Amino acid sequence: MNTANLAALYKQHVAHLVTSYAGVMQKAGFDTIVIHSGSLKKRTEFDDQYWPLRVTPHFQHWLPLAHPECVLTLRTGKTPSLYWPKETSIWEKQPTPELSLFEEHFTIDRSDTFTAPQGTRVAFIGEAISRAEAWEIEHVNPPALLSALDHVRSKKTAYEIECLAEANRRAALGHTSVLEAFREGSSSELELHLRYLGATKQDDHETPYKNIVALDEHGAVLHHVTYGKTAPRGESLLLDAGATYLGYCSDITRTWVKGRGDAANTFEALLAQMETMQKRLCENAKVGRPYEELHNESHHEVSRVLSEAKIVKMSPEEIDSKGISRHFYPHGLGHSLGLQCHDVGCADMKPKKENPFLRNTAPVETGQVFTIEPGLYFIDGLLQELREGPDAGSVDWKLVDALSPLGGIRIEDDLVVGEAGVAPRNLTREVLPEGAGR
Repeated sequence: MNTANLAALYKQHVAHLVTSYAGVMQKAGFDTIVIHSGSLKKRTEFDDQYWPLRVTPHFQHWLPLAHPECVLTLRTGKTPSLYWPKETSIWEKQPTPELSLFEEHFTIDRSDTFTAPQGTRVAFIGEAISRAEAWEIEHVNPPALLSALDHVRSKKTAYEIECLAEANRRAALGHTSVLEAFREGSSSELELHLRYLGATKQDDHETPYKNIVALDEHGAVLHHVTYGKTAPRGESLLLDAGATYLGYCSDITRTWVKGRGDAANTFEALLAQMETMQKRLCENAKVGRPYEELHNESHHEVSRVLSEAKIVKMSPEEIDSKGISRHFYPHGLGHSLGLQCHDVGCADMKPKKENPFLRNTAPVETGQVFTIEPGLYFIDGLLQELREGPDAGSVDWKLVDALSPLGGIRIEDDLVVGEAGVAPRNLTREVLPEGAGR
């Protein structure tokens, strides 16, 4: 990471936010916005331990600073100001900012007390509502203001893209290390999870989400985080794990198989087909295309895989029209990505009824960053529905039962949408080209 280049990009990023916020504030009728970084939250009211801070994303959009009780104040026509209290706790030390890019761009106050701005055109953004009440700020998280700021966040600046690229690079270190461990011998899910954290040099709370480390049939549990502590057969592994950099997230999934025999060979062939299909979907994420249309295309493709593998004895068109693919692939194709793993600004429209879990419904636009993650799984509950339904006779249940112990397949990349006519930039395959196989 070239820090001098990143500093120049950050300067441009702040200038962009100053302009964007000015327009949003004028339209929403505010001359001041107060953004609180967040407060530490107790794990339970019956104890005195606290969760690590999850920074208010609106605050982190401006500042790569993860300290509680900071306040960013934005006033029309004024230099942004940062209240950054000095540490006084004897129990814990806050993390040192990885890069101090921000200090020259803000007026910084490190006094003991924050002095809140007064007036009727002041808005507060943050979870700590009690702070807004103490500061007598009437407008708290105004929905129209938040919606407008979500749209500002939906298109990433060059600085943000570099942060996302670095988050992918760091996650790739973990994926590579876990793959080596998986191929070398028998490791439990917990051991693989800990190896990932060691390779990325990020603790659990620093990751964008709890790593999904799923061996064998656990690959059919979409968000499997109840790690096994003993080594199972270990014939297949689905690893869905990311990393963060200056608050920005990566979200990468890879599936591997090392078992032998007919079922493992068939599963590996499915992996290869899914890998080819996933790459094609990435290439088809073109400016102007509705993301939901891309999601529907992924179901056409999964239907083709099911047909060609003879898991379902129908044509791809019939599988798709009957909705059978949704018994094997129930989730959405992907989601917006940024300061939150499931980022904002690309889901204003509700998805169609048949796509209830789709998190991205916006047309593809230059500057968006989102994931592409088709899947194919053998999930007991969904398969039971199919077994009891009118199309049960068209499924090769002997083959399904043989493949079920291998769990499922998901391959996920992070894409940056460029100008119209230019292929999306695949941040993941720049650093982790392999997506499937032994």
